[in-house]
Amino acid sequence: MTFGEQPAYLRVASDLRQKIVSGSLPPHTRLPSQARIREQYGVSDTVALEARKVLMAEGLVEGRSGSGTYVRERPVPRRIARSGYRPAKGASPFRQEQAEDGTRGTWESGSEQEEASPEIAKRLGIRVGDRVMRTRYVYRDAGEQMMLSNSWEPLAVTGRTPVMLPEEGPLGGCGVVERMAAIDVVVDNVVEEVGARPGLAEELLALGGVPGHVVLVIERTYYASGLAVETADVVVPADRYRIAYHLPVK
Repeated sequence: MTFGEQPAYLRVASDLRQKIVSGSLPPHTRLPSQARIREQYGVSDTVALEARKVLMAEGLVEGRSGSGTYVRERPVPRRIARSGYRPAKGASPFRQEQAEDGTRGTWESGSEQEEASPEIAKRLGIRVGDRVMRTRYVYRDAGEQMMLSNSWEPLAVTGRTPVMLPEEGPLGGCGVVERMAAIDVVVDNVVEEVGARPGLAEELLALGGVPGHVVLVIERTYYASGLAVETADVVVPADRYRIAYHLPVK
């Protein structure tokens, strides 16, 4: 086989990937051994090994101890609806948006005070070391972990108010917009930036992924008259979910 200018391991990986996508190598089928790949494509052991590593990093195959490498079941991506904020009553944006899609979203959370790191201070427009309320979330769809989130709110805004703890008190779980409105802070803008990166070990453990899996990261910040009142990192497994935005036309 002539490989041209593209590195040989990428050409091998591309051919094997096509067989997986087309169904020639269906889920749970054992991937050809390293020796078989070497013979079939006329490449070295190193090239065969690197091609297998590419497929594993893409989440298409998985290694099973003492058994070999097998094609993974490919999940059908589900939709996570995003519509920025909505000043509705009595429900968080997460619950509202998932209700639209007919899913059964639940979450667990825990809050604690900490000092703002340089990154969080920059995002919130405060000084490094200023006190913030950090809340960690694990979101589930029908019991399956689907999303993680870390949010930070400056205590200069919410400290000593009834909404200092995002998930407790009379407005616990109602979302940033309604909670801020209760202390006369009017949220008028939200910015979301979406990126992708390999998942951290602790993220993949919580989300049921394997090392090398890619996650989508939504960096979200709520503003009130230019003042950042909350910022968050939302982490979603890229192989299982797609982010769908509802953008009103004005």
